[in-house]
Formats: sequence, C-alpha cells, structure tokens
Amino acid sequence: MEVYLVGGAVRDRLLGRPVHERDWVVVGARPEELERQGYLPVGREFPVFLHPQTREEYALARLERKVAPGYRGFITEFSPEVTLQEDLRRRDLTVNAMAETATGQIIDPYGGQRDLEARLLRHVSAAFVEDPVRVLRVARFAARYAPLGFSVAAETLALMRRMSESGELGALVPERVWQETERALGESRPEVFFETLRECGALSLIFPEVAALYGVPQPVKWHPEVDAGVHVMLALRWAADAGLSMPARFAVLMHDLGKARTAAEHWPSHHGHEEAGVPLIEALCARLRVPNAYRELAVLTARHHAHVHRAAQLRPSTVLQLLEATDALRRPERFEDLLRACEADARGRAGLQATPYPQADYLRRARAAAAAVVLGSEERRGLTGPAIGEKIRTRRLEAIGALG
Repeated sequence: MEVYLVGGAVRDRLLGRPVHERDWVVVGARPEELERQGYLPVGREFPVFLHPQTREEYALARLERKVAPGYRGFITEFSPEVTLQEDLRRRDLTVNAMAETATGQIIDPYGGQRDLEARLLRHVSAAFVEDPVRVLRVARFAARYAPLGFSVAAETLALMRRMSESGELGALVPERVWQETERALGESRPEVFFETLRECGALSLIFPEVAALYGVPQPVKWHPEVDAGVHVMLALRWAADAGLSMPARFAVLMHDLGKARTAAEHWPSHHGHEEAGVPLIEALCARLRVPNAYRELAVLTARHHAHVHRAAQLRPSTVLQLLEATDALRRPERFEDLLRACEADARGRAGLQATPYPQADYLRRARAAAAAVVLGSEERRGLTGPAIGEKIRTRRLEAIGALG
C-alpha cells in the first residue's frame, strides 16, 4: 500500500499559497485493509476513508467510465491494480493532477509543474468533456488564480466551448451550479468566473439574465464603460477588492438585470429598470435554488439602488420610506450590505473607482438617527397603538431632517 498527497494541496504548496486541506490517494490497497487500520469509511459511490487521527480524506485509487449524460453519469472502478498515473489522469486540470510522496518527491505525469510556471489552466485529457461541472470549475479556478497571472489554455477553452454547444451543460443540476457560483463569488476576482463562462459560450446557457446585459448601452455621462455587462463586471471586481460579503457580491451581480428589458428605441436611458429587474432576479434565484438571504438582498438592491444614489437629494419623508421599505431599523446588517452593494454599483465604472460615495454615510446617519427615537412614558400618555406609531414616525422624520 502506497499513500500520496494529491490535488490542491500539492498545487498550492508549489505556488507558495496556504494549504487549508489535504487529500490523499491510496494505491495498492483494498477497503478492508484500511478499515483494519482504523480508517472510517465515508464514501457512498467509491471508497473514501477518514484517517483515524487527522480525519483527513483518503481515497482508493480509481478509474471513472462515462455511461450517461451529466456529471453523475459515471461508473467508478477501483482495485489494487489501479496505478497512481491512472488515478491522476481522471482529474480535470494538469495543475490538479500532481502527487507528492512522503519524502516530498513530486510525481507529475501530465505536466502540472510546467503549466504552473506558464500560468496556464490546461485539461489533462480528452475525458475532460465528459463532466459538465468542469466548465464551472475551470472558470472558478480562473477567478481564483487570475491575480497570479493564470489564464485558461486555448485548447481547454475550445473544449469548454464545444461542451457548451453540445448541450452537455443542460445536465447540470441547480445545486451544483449554485455551489460553484457561490464559491466563485468568494474568490479574489469573481468577475473572471463570469467572463470565462461568457468566453466559452456557457454564460448565456447558465446565466442568460446576466449574458443579456452585454451589448446594452448606458449613458456615457454616468457610465464611461457604456456596456451594461462590462459595468456589472467592474462593479463585481470593486466589490471583491473592497471585501464585500457574499450576499452583497451576488446583489451587485444582479442589480442591473432590468436594463436588458429596456426596449432598444429607449437606449441608452433605462427608466424603470430597477423594478424590471426584480422578476428576473426572482426567476434566476428560483431556478438555481439560491438561498433566501442572497435573493432578498439582491431584490432590495435592484429595487432601491437609484434612491440610495440620490440620497442627498431626497426629502426626509422619502429617506424614511427607504429605511422602512428595506427594514433598515430591524435589519441593520442587511442594510449595510445594501449600502455597500450600491457603492460597488457607483464605483464600478471605468475610471470612477475612487470616486467618493457620501450617500452611504448619510444613510447610515439617517438610520442611526431614526433608530435612536424613543418615546418616553409621558409622551405615550393617552395615545393608542396607531397613534404611538405615528408619533414615533413624526419624531423620526424630525431627526432625519435635522441631519441637514
């Protein structure tokens, strides 16, 4: 029995990046041998075991054979005769198909080290096309390693394009699409995920609402980049650079979907795009089974971002209506995410990334002023429930108006 460290741990160590988890492959063993040594079996479809002390995953070397469409359409074969090279060959990218011995020797049958040096994400074999999830995974790796200068190899991008054209991506299940998307949103360059999907033709299949933004013009006065799709990617990059939360990043991605609904004769204006985007967000979230917290913030951002941008020009009554509509007094953390998403929208414009955004600070102060309003017992005397509520609202309007 031989044990090797494999996959991401080897890749990231060679790149000088932190290694957060380690996976191992076991060659020349049977399941019962590992169980006798105290390993805990956890794999349902193929033998995976948890180490009795470290709880790290150890998988028996295996082969995979495609028998049906989709990423679940595989038969897994394992035996002591499966070699390390055969196990590595079934992996997606060469940089993920390296192994390391206990003495630190790198085993690299498919040129992973060469591609690390060349900063290329390249498929291991033609079997890449058998698993549609790999299109999403490659796009996610492109988003993760873009700051290091990585790009997708031309021949791999060609395979991804072929998979998009063949209909293979139709076998993707919503849960897996969202899982990969959520992870991509957390990468340092999440916009690269969507740009890579667009380059291989997958964006229009998986995120047609986002793909529809490309080619839609906006007023150059407010959007020097003009193209609505380009704007959303710039905003998403700013959101990542600024460390916005995951729901806020998703809201940035969703905030302008309504612009794709504007009739061409009205371009480059997009009156009413805020509300027009809401049903598109709802449909996308239902299709991909996006968590409610993400959906709710995305809808609020789409619906109210124009008011947030104009905060300084709003009457106190309109500001209070905004606070009420967004439930800002009871949900201050979500309101902060909303303000940050709106700031990403304002700063995600060519050449305007450093433009001040005082609207957010003003609305934070307005929320704090409204939340601080309390009626004493004397002020409540003789008032019923609705009257108390109206009195509080009047005082909140006064507090907001006093901000100047």
